[in-house]
Amino acid sequence: MASPLFSLEGQTALVTGGTRGIGKAVAIGLAEAGADVLLVQRDTSATGTKEAIEALGRKSAIYTADLSSQEDVAKLVPKVLADGHQIRILVNCAGIQRRHPCDKFPDSDFNEVIQVNLNTVFSISRDVGAHMLELPPHPATGRKGSVINFASLLSFQGGLTVPAYAASKGAVAQLTKSFANEWTSKGVTVNAIAPGYIATDMNTALLNDEERLKSISERIPAGRWGSPEDFKGSTVYLASKASGYVSGHTLVVDGGWMGR
Repeated sequence: MASPLFSLEGQTALVTGGTRGIGKAVAIGLAEAGADVLLVQRDTSATGTKEAIEALGRKSAIYTADLSSQEDVAKLVPKVLADGHQIRILVNCAGIQRRHPCDKFPDSDFNEVIQVNLNTVFSISRDVGAHMLELPPHPATGRKGSVINFASLLSFQGGLTVPAYAASKGAVAQLTKSFANEWTSKGVTVNAIAPGYIATDMNTALLNDEERLKSISERIPAGRWGSPEDFKGSTVYLASKASGYVSGHTLVVDGGWMGR
């Protein structure tokens, strides 16, 4: 049983990007801490995360939405709330990556990355946050809700061949502060997690580039790339009573990269 400081018993989380990678690990980590978890995904046939959550004795449901579609995003939260769910935890983990040299980066790819990684985070945070603000404080945490956005090292750095991703993640860090400034006093904390170099499908291009893989790996003080499981603890912390006085913060989880 989780410590009361970190227990999420009696709470429901809404998670985007939970079919694989960091999002899947985070969704399962929330369930391990006691939360029921609603999953937002485009592919309804991908049921592995839902099954893993239910195997822990927690409730789960899949809501279908294409996060590159403004229309789908606009309908998402009203549908969830119409089903009677009370959302105490929101995790915006879904994201996409497109790589091209800056001088050849197409408008279509730039706009798609901004839509999924930034505009959708804004819309879902706004809609879920408005719901949270109407809730009474939860007896276990003392607050109404917690919003957790996934930023990146590229919230701070520019990267190579990823101007759209860097722009979107820099904006997510600022968006997090903006929401926190208005909502923290009203009982909703808003924070972000910035992953370092993580061995997921999104980084396949880097993992397959021997020269860049070597240069990146040599700089990480931890001596390894991160894994999705490295984000369970940080997410549960930001969702739980333990982080009650933390808001507007971007927590870097990078094996020490930014300190190098």
